[in-house]
Amino acid sequence: MSKIIAAGAIRGAHAIVARAEAKLREAMDAKGPNEPVEFPNTGYYLPVIYGLTGVKVQKLSDMEPVLAHAKELLPAVPKDRLWTPYLGATLDAGMATLFAEEIHEALRYVIGPPPAEGIWLGAATDVILRERGIEFVDGRAPGFAAVVGAAPDNETAVKLAREMQQKSLYIFMAGQTSGKSFAEQLAEEGVQLGWETRLVPFGKEVYSQIYSVGFATRAAMSFGGVQPGDYKKILRYNMNRVFAFVMALGEVTDNWYATAAGAISYGFPTIADTNIPQILPTGVCTYEHVVSNVPHDKIVSKSCEVRGLKIVITEVPIPVAFGPAFEGEAVRKADTYVEMGGGRSQCFELVVSKPMEEVEDGKIEVIGPDLDTVPEGSVLPLGIMVDVAGRKMQEDFEPVLERRIHYFLNYAEGAWHTAQRDIAWVRISKKGQKAGLRIKHFGDILYAKFKQEFMSVVDKVSVTLVTDTELVKEKIKVARERYNARDARLRTLTDEAVDTFYSCTLCQSFAPNHVCTVAPERVGLCGAVSWLDAKAAFEITPTGPNQPITKGEILDDIKGQYRGVNEFTYTNSRGTLEKVNLYSMMENPMTSCGCFEAIMAVLPEANGIMIVNREYAGETPCGMKFSTLAGTVGGGLQTPGFMGIGKTYIVSKKFIKADGGLKRVVWLPSDLKEFLKEAIVERGNELGIPNFFDMIADEKVGTTPDAILPFLEEKGHPALAMDPIM
Repeated sequence: MSKIIAAGAIRGAHAIVARAEAKLREAMDAKGPNEPVEFPNTGYYLPVIYGLTGVKVQKLSDMEPVLAHAKELLPAVPKDRLWTPYLGATLDAGMATLFAEEIHEALRYVIGPPPAEGIWLGAATDVILRERGIEFVDGRAPGFAAVVGAAPDNETAVKLAREMQQKSLYIFMAGQTSGKSFAEQLAEEGVQLGWETRLVPFGKEVYSQIYSVGFATRAAMSFGGVQPGDYKKILRYNMNRVFAFVMALGEVTDNWYATAAGAISYGFPTIADTNIPQILPTGVCTYEHVVSNVPHDKIVSKSCEVRGLKIVITEVPIPVAFGPAFEGEAVRKADTYVEMGGGRSQCFELVVSKPMEEVEDGKIEVIGPDLDTVPEGSVLPLGIMVDVAGRKMQEDFEPVLERRIHYFLNYAEGAWHTAQRDIAWVRISKKGQKAGLRIKHFGDILYAKFKQEFMSVVDKVSVTLVTDTELVKEKIKVARERYNARDARLRTLTDEAVDTFYSCTLCQSFAPNHVCTVAPERVGLCGAVSWLDAKAAFEITPTGPNQPITKGEILDDIKGQYRGVNEFTYTNSRGTLEKVNLYSMMENPMTSCGCFEAIMAVLPEANGIMIVNREYAGETPCGMKFSTLAGTVGGGLQTPGFMGIGKTYIVSKKFIKADGGLKRVVWLPSDLKEFLKEAIVERGNELGIPNFFDMIADEKVGTTPDAILPFLEEKGHPALAMDPIM
């Protein structure tokens, strides 16, 4: 261990602990010991402290024993020289640093200055953790870079950010060099920051990198099933599952050394562009702990190498950067070179499966003008027509592939796509056009991605892009005929019409006994996997998490119990679950993982149920917020009376059929209610209750049983007259 790094880390740790202690005294004097303290909208308290020690910091006085523990961890401040043949003292200093930094940042929420201000985002909420953390589980995000400091100039900063985005990494930014931060450099160049683009600015001081460590700690507890206080498993999970590293840009201070020492305990190495001492022996991290003096054109690839991070880069032959990190990039009207659809012109997309001999593989054709022949500000029509052929391709897969057009086109920097079918809306930015992006490149993107992502079912792909007004008018009629035929086919696709359901066990990485059964009339709990999606996924990856489940004998038609589902669930839940009813939440319900979009809970006082979605952070009539309910329901448990679900299951005809169905729903958050309005109205009409939508209470009516019961009685809600639910 380098004496310089050890000495710097220990000096920095002492300074950071002292600063946190002083800020705590200031807060106690101003607010008193019982002042509540938290990171907003999270059920993990102060997550690093909670995860590693099990201590729930809920008020200012709870911080005192944590700081005392941090001070116990601090080694003596080194004199002139320090030689340590192992990392022990330095890692202790690093851990003390993390505790103190988290206390310091939490106190900013109490007495300021506020962490979330300007471009700075502060702590991630649990909604963000769910949305983004799952990407580290399913592979969409291979890891994250904790960038500290600033690049030597803005141009270098942008190049580094783009390179990391193209590798699908998240970039967590904090700290500064000579008064300038990496995030500020990107903002000055007009680069879009935020979770949507994976460029996440936490704060200008190095202390704010505690939010990235907190994110990693929460990931272990939420997705790894690690219990708070089990620090060994927290650290082991992060070393083996969360592929993160620290990228130090600029002069490394004692505070940086101390923070990096804390990161090393998590298995996160430091890669620096300056000539700091290196720690090349392996031990805590997978490979080297500190690698320095790395040139900027090699620092991203070197960081991935040192962390052991495997990046699969798909080379798509287009003149702009390409990757999932650009999916959230917005192209605003003022930045638009050309626009297609969005009510200003006709725009549609269609995937059609054809016999092998009818598809010319690799053919990409543009019929009509492209961007190099139209002026800035133009509005064009657009028809995206993709013909596919394959030995295993099926007509039912067409809409599955078609929905992926949205994602794949959004992966291109400077391209923006929303909606689907004949209401699609596409923009290409001025920067994208200037860089050489053309409509023809949409063909390159779709050809490459369909061949790569759907290689099991797609053997040939050809793409026709139509911008000729008259031809678009002609072809859109053909597309609408196909849409209508599909919709008619899907409406007849019921649970009874198939003999095979599909499993989804992707979430077993953090809920080992959970088995999600996806049926035509029941979407997966995450809301992202339909029966057709699961069927296609099985064809694409036969050994993947979506496996066929032969229904077998119907044991209970009302409750939705099938012998084949029971047998599959028993085997794949490691023998912990013997029976599952797909249409009941009261008796042997399906298990819940942690990725559900919403949670159902019984309200005995109203003889019905309430449903709360993840985005709603307020109180609910059952007395528990979403975060509390999630801790009760998740983890692969069967919990009668409580169940995680996908939102669209609410309006399915099979929705808790055994318990009374949709008529049992007495309370929904207003945003979820509005999201499902059209479908609820339609189902209400089918049930003979045309005004059912207006009978459902929301938070505007009340958040307690006593508050909503008069409303339900006034409206004549059917649940009040039904048989007792319990």
